[in-house]
Amino acid sequence: MKILNVVGARPNFVKIAPLMRAMNAAPDVTPVLVHTGQHYDNRMSDQLFEDLQIRRPDFNLGVGSGTHAAQTADVMKKLEPLLLDVAPDVVLVVGDVNSTLAAALTAVKLSITVAHVEAGLRSFDRSMPEEINRIVTDSVSDVLFVTEESGTTNLLREGVAPERIHMVGNVMIDALETCRPRWERSDIGRTLGLAPGERYGVVTLHRPSNVDDAAKLRQYIAALTDLSRELTLVFPIHPRVRGLLAAAGLDLNAGESRAGRIIVADPLGYLDFVSLVSRASLVLTDSGGVQEETTMLRVPCLTLRDNTERPVTVTSGTNRLIGADPLRIVPEALRALEVAVESHAVPPMWDGKAAERIVDILTAGTIGQTRAEAG
Repeated sequence: MKILNVVGARPNFVKIAPLMRAMNAAPDVTPVLVHTGQHYDNRMSDQLFEDLQIRRPDFNLGVGSGTHAAQTADVMKKLEPLLLDVAPDVVLVVGDVNSTLAAALTAVKLSITVAHVEAGLRSFDRSMPEEINRIVTDSVSDVLFVTEESGTTNLLREGVAPERIHMVGNVMIDALETCRPRWERSDIGRTLGLAPGERYGVVTLHRPSNVDDAAKLRQYIAALTDLSRELTLVFPIHPRVRGLLAAAGLDLNAGESRAGRIIVADPLGYLDFVSLVSRASLVLTDSGGVQEETTMLRVPCLTLRDNTERPVTVTSGTNRLIGADPLRIVPEALRALEVAVESHAVPPMWDGKAAERIVDILTAGTIGQTRAEAG
């Protein structure tokens, strides 16, 4: 079986690493890795390949940035001839970025079986581009691999046949556990100037709804500055957000930051970031994947959104939704620091073996029948 795996952004690489490892171990599978180039920072890509021990992509489409429509269209135009040439049995897509949607649409129009890893997640907020990508990708996929119970519920509600849905666990957790011995050895705290035993929080902020409005961004920075007087904050800043901060006249290296209250960093490699989060007293984020990682690491997480497509991180994890109001950051953070983390059972099947289950299902001999039965 030839499986063509499509990735385009940093979270995709974290998810694809354990899948590539499982495919390489399967005697009857030939994995092909395609990087669309949706995220194209070579330095960060090199770091990701090294951290996650992924081989170099077999193909790089070099799409780059653009509007949602332009980026999606560019991936489709460049991927179609490649699919015709490689002729895979399955196109596997992960997550919810534009490359995921584009690859699924291109493959299904060529009558190639599409498998979606991390299917069924829903925020029920259609103002989020990722939500549209999730809905459309799931609607055209033949095989849907689910990370949590809500995914199955959502897909059944949307009319997906039960036999196409497979609860397999979370490949993000596979990556976390596989890399544990190496991220535990990271000395990123010392590199960033944290004192031994110093309590700190980690901040990630990148969603357009939170950072694109200059006035709201100023409110976020003001709230984080206030919180930093109680707890040192480490803020790895996405290049796009760094540009927005500059455009808004915000300089985190000034004033209080010089005292080490807010440690500004460039985006971190996977091992360093997970290590930093694992030792944090608190995480503030608007990212989806970080909600899952903090759940597994038992680190208190405040999600700066009104909704989450990963409800298991709230019901069985350490995550709490506090909304997108910057004024809630300080009181909610102080409350989280005072309350001990509750002990919850790990979500079902988050055991580091999701990738193996996925490959077993794909190679079981029944996947090829899915499209024939449907059409």
